[in-house]
Amino acid sequence: MGKEEMPLVSVIIPTYNSEKTIGRCLESIKNQTYKNVEIIVVDNFSRDRTVEICKKYNAKVIQIKSERTKAKNVGLKNANGKYVLFIDSDMELTPKVIEEGVILIESDPKIGGIIIPERSVGNSYWVKVRDFERSFYAGTEIESARFFRKDLALQVGGFDEDVVFFEESTLPQKIEKLGYNVKARISSYILHHEENFSLLKWLKKKYYYGKTAKMYKAKYREYGSKQISLFYRFGLFFKRKRFWSKPHLAFGVIVLKGLEYLAGGMGYIFSK
Repeated sequence: MGKEEMPLVSVIIPTYNSEKTIGRCLESIKNQTYKNVEIIVVDNFSRDRTVEICKKYNAKVIQIKSERTKAKNVGLKNANGKYVLFIDSDMELTPKVIEEGVILIESDPKIGGIIIPERSVGNSYWVKVRDFERSFYAGTEIESARFFRKDLALQVGGFDEDVVFFEESTLPQKIEKLGYNVKARISSYILHHEENFSLLKWLKKKYYYGKTAKMYKAKYREYGSKQISLFYRFGLFFKRKRFWSKPHLAFGVIVLKGLEYLAGGMGYIFSK
């Protein structure tokens, strides 16, 4: 693909006090084999050096007080690209993510969204458990596209700002209802750095997410019934021999998911 044929891709990153991770994230965008990229950072008024670091990478920085979904929608409205890619500040793109995404989505006008595989990175036991867990979600409703046609994302109004539970799934579901494929996937992957993973913070987050689970399930029942189901989730693990081939990680997945369901369930029960 010649440079004159390269459509612009807008990479949108919500941030808040992300100075420890944002530099690595931006460096990975700079090192992409695909070069026609703009970076839009939507910052929740960080009190550290996040904005300063972003400006060194010529990122467009927008500051707004908001939840992640609204921040991503603000980035979408300010994007100039034909395509948009939503990532988190603690993620690192492997070098061909954007190139593969553009080639795939340009190859078929019915592709509206692309799933990019993720790997969890970190030395702690729980991060290894998280990475093992992720490996069972390929091709299921648990995964969500990150790379989209901007016109379709705008047409459906972006992410649903009323929910935080599975908020990343709301945009691809809305695009899918227009008749587009949002389950195409590339082989290059994203590294999700979770070196500072804290089980307590993680469960507090799940409790918070659980507060909008009831609303999410009511609005997105088709996906939500599977995404929320304890039986569906554990069925993805228990039915596969590979899960039991690593008993120390399998045990961790069972414990972690059990605690997540407990925390999320409490949020669900105590939601208004």
